Amino acid sequence: MSRTIAIVDHAFAPIEDERRIAEEAGVTLLTGETLEEDGVIDLAREADAILCDGAPITSRVLEALPRIRVVSEYGIGYDNIDVAAATRLGVWVANVPGFCTTDVATHTIAMALALVRNLVPFDRAVRAGIWGATSQGPMRRTASLTFGVVGFGRIGQAVASRAIAIGFRVLAWSPSGAALRGPALGVEAVGLPELLDRSDFVSLHVPVTPTTRGLIDRVAIARMKPGSRLINAGRGALVDEAALVDALASGHLGGAALDVFPREPIPSDSPLLMRQDVLLTPHAAFYSEESLVELQVSAMRNAIAVLDGSAPATPVNPEVSGRLRVSR
Repeated sequence: MSRTIAIVDHAFAPIEDERRIAEEAGVTLLTGETLEEDGVIDLAREADAILCDGAPITSRVLEALPRIRVVSEYGIGYDNIDVAAATRLGVWVANVPGFCTTDVATHTIAMALALVRNLVPFDRAVRAGIWGATSQGPMRRTASLTFGVVGFGRIGQAVASRAIAIGFRVLAWSPSGAALRGPALGVEAVGLPELLDRSDFVSLHVPVTPTTRGLIDRVAIARMKPGSRLINAGRGALVDEAALVDALASGHLGGAALDVFPREPIPSDSPLLMRQDVLLTPHAAFYSEESLVELQVSAMRNAIAVLDGSAPATPVNPEVSGRLRVSR
């Protein structure tokens, strides 16, 4: 019986690892690039599995594709997939939760240090002929600052350990209660309101869920310490961007470092592009040559496992195992 996997979108190239794994498994590979429901349906009509990055895998898509047995996400976040619908229909959903832990943690700390040490303003100043250690305002030692980690899973813990290593005091909060492990790592576990009250840096590392979408809204930002800074290398939907811009313009926040945005690429008319107190990177925190190989191979192997009659290595909905869809 032939087996087919459709890669409906991905944020990288080439996909030679996927082609090699498909050939070894005797699987036909279909490839395309679409971020529309109809495009996914057209591309995956004869497929048994979908690999995706940001394409909408909605209830409508899954119902229109009765052969699909697994949706394998290229990445950690899977808010583009209707997991409840997939579970109802007997379809596995899998992600790759650990592929870029060290990369995102390192990127986060790099952004924090760039803000602490005024690296970007100093670079601009020197190029403009401005010299002097105090030319860009006061700087503080990391040992005098508190770093708040919002979300204490793999990435949050990796960020915390790095922050401690360079001298920050570290607070942590997690909606799952994972921050209760904080004391063993030298981290103080606190509630979110206290973390916002006390932190000089607030760094976001939670997934987007109905309870975390817009987590950093006007109320949360108003609670943050005057002059504190926000770092987001998690998901753009965690932050009310308009509220952030207003807080920066008013001076309530001292700056921000952002790798993710509600709309990507960031719109050319975004007021964030005009601000000198914001460090911007292009959703690159996950990236290294090594992380991409791990991501592509792991996502592909999750799909192959299901087609071979097993469970994916990293399922999002393990409860579906008792009522799996039969391919038609």
